[in-house]
Amino acid sequence: MFGLIFGVFYLFFSTRNKERLALIEKGADASIFMRGRPPHAAPIWKIFIANLSLLLMGIGIGIYLAAFLHYNLGVEPGVAYPGTIFLMAGIGLFIGFNLTKKLDQGE
Repeated sequence: MFGLIFGVFYLFFSTRNKERLALIEKGADASIFMRGRPPHAAPIWKIFIANLSLLLMGIGIGIYLAAFLHYNLGVEPGVAYPGTIFLMAGIGLFIGFNLTKKLDQGE
């Protein structure tokens, strides 16, 4: 397992180095390798926390709705629980994506 992880990282970094050297030899400006996030972009930890919290809230609401569907409306639990959990988790991630887009544009 260690050898596999080492091999993947070795190939990634050696290939990246070769590509950069080839671009520099052809006259490309070296500053293209120093691109980072724009200065007005939100920090990555804010984006991660927002998406994780919305995902977990979506899962929680999905469990609550599935219990409601099962006990009050008689929907089979094998259908109600996975369906609503995945639906609400997807909605939470979609809201997180839109929130992240607004954070990157707004700040």
